[in-house]
Amino acid sequence: MRRRGFLRAAGACAAATLVGGCREQARLEGGGRIGRPNILWITCEDISPYLGCYGDPYAITPNIDRLAAEGIVYEQAYATAPVCAPSRSCLVTGLCATTTGTQHLRSHVRLPDEIQCFPTYLRRAGYYCTNNFKKDYNFEDVGVWDESSPQAHWRNHPAGRPFFSVFNLTSTHQGQINGPDDEFYEKYRSKLDPAVLHDPAGLPLPPYYPGTPFVRKIWARYYDLITYMDGQVGEVLNQLQADGLAEDTIVFFYSDHGMGLPRFKRTLYDSGLHVPLIVRLPHKHRGLCDIQPGGRTDRLVSFVDFAPTVLSIAGLTIPKVMQGTAFMGSGEGKPREYVYGAADRVDEAYELIRCVRDRRYKYIRNFMPHLPYIQPSTYCDQAEIMQELRAVAAGGRLNAAQKAIWSATKPLEELYDTQNDPHELVNLAETNDHAAVLDRMRKALRAWLLETRDTGFMPEAEMHIRCEGSTPHETAQSDEGYPLERVLAAAELTGSGRVDEMIRSAGDEDAAVRYWAVLALAQSGRKDPPAVTALFEALGDDRPNVRFTAAGALCRMGMPAKALETLATGLGELREETVLAAAREIQWLGARARPIIEPIRAARRRFSDSADGYRNMDHAMFIVWALRSAEAGCEPGPQ
Repeated sequence: MRRRGFLRAAGACAAATLVGGCREQARLEGGGRIGRPNILWITCEDISPYLGCYGDPYAITPNIDRLAAEGIVYEQAYATAPVCAPSRSCLVTGLCATTTGTQHLRSHVRLPDEIQCFPTYLRRAGYYCTNNFKKDYNFEDVGVWDESSPQAHWRNHPAGRPFFSVFNLTSTHQGQINGPDDEFYEKYRSKLDPAVLHDPAGLPLPPYYPGTPFVRKIWARYYDLITYMDGQVGEVLNQLQADGLAEDTIVFFYSDHGMGLPRFKRTLYDSGLHVPLIVRLPHKHRGLCDIQPGGRTDRLVSFVDFAPTVLSIAGLTIPKVMQGTAFMGSGEGKPREYVYGAADRVDEAYELIRCVRDRRYKYIRNFMPHLPYIQPSTYCDQAEIMQELRAVAAGGRLNAAQKAIWSATKPLEELYDTQNDPHELVNLAETNDHAAVLDRMRKALRAWLLETRDTGFMPEAEMHIRCEGSTPHETAQSDEGYPLERVLAAAELTGSGRVDEMIRSAGDEDAAVRYWAVLALAQSGRKDPPAVTALFEALGDDRPNVRFTAAGALCRMGMPAKALETLATGLGELREETVLAAAREIQWLGARARPIIEPIRAARRRFSDSADGYRNMDHAMFIVWALRSAEAGCEPGPQ
């Protein structure tokens, strides 16, 4: 079942006034006046750089390879998040999703007036902007596009106006790889020449995947989908050529994040963040970049750089609020030293991981190390590939490289030398040989968290409560609204063993500090009286994330009476973000939640009250998923 079949694309909140004074700046070339270029984005979903032009001998991608031969291949391009909505939020605004509060999949967040989607600036400058057709920004995008629909096309643009057009190809989305063989054949393989179909037996697998026949079949399907998508890219490019616009149009091709398989999508390894990026400049616009056609570059590029780059090649002023750096055009900036990534809640699975990468090293900080890399999650767990991998892992048939991702917990820190260890298997943070690199990367990540005012350290329900009447971005800009250094210090208590500091911070005046302190206490496993007293006191906290975290910890410690009541009460809250937090905490309890089975059932019915099965396809659906699993966990086991 494809996710798109039952998830609504999230909308986005009002874009408002533009930074004024953007005027057309025609470039001069050889004494002739050249107008603004057309710009075409061809995007696909859920692929890593498994393409012929990136050196993959198993890939069959002639159209994309031809585009690469005529354009520029960026070998180190990275998404800012390993799932679609926060990535797309970043792409369209030029700000990290963690700055705008749009990092959770899926949610509805308001943006302040000062943050505009970049197509709005293009439209003010005379561009005709179309999107075909996925948006999924986690905010409502009022007035951003001239047209956003399955029919949107540059061919509808008024004569004399340049266009910016996006075509999003969904054929490689993770939801396409599952299902019966005959259905996959009918939909995809039958449309391909038999000569280009991929043989599972010859498939090169990464070392962290077991080579079972089913795994090989799924991987071969993915390569077939990439070939199918390559044909779609060719069709769009042929339309551009047929319209006589190829020499007036700059073409981008990229993916929204890494491959839609376990250990790829949803993770901050390169397998989740590293994406293909190809940019083709027609002859008259080659002055926008020093790299010649057919060239390659190892310049670090982040999704946060795309919006300023488009404005730069259109000759427009880059708004100061944007966080990225243009990598070509009149506003091109210095090459960046680092790229950054963030992983937060996806569906009903809460998480908080941050990473920084330079050209060689990747540093990952796990702020919730008590959670497994691959958490229980309804959408992912229904996929046949996930079921196969879980079965192989449960059967003890994995080697060390394959077993690591299935561990019950994560290390606090991970450091990888991607030059010598491209699959990120050897954690150098556990040795003393790279202490200087580790310290440098730690400092770079912390500086980025503070500079971008990372809103993720407010738990989601707390963020929406705290930002009532304002926006996450505005609230997070000041220490009065969000004392980030203090909050971050509390988040770093997890796994530290500094219990006295945890207890002190559990009484802090800021709710986010209290939340992280209580979480650190919960994961410390300490049952001595001061720690237990602090958890019991937290049950009465006025913020739901604090009391739910304390309640879950006390239940696991065998002190469930008041704690279960706290969680059951949470299921009756009006704010869906709050109910989801309670539901997920209950889900982790398993059979311990049996005394509150009736409130669980009542809440599940409350959020399943529409013809589609859910009150909405966002938090309500995730609540139902968590509670359905919680209810199943309360069933008596085999005697």
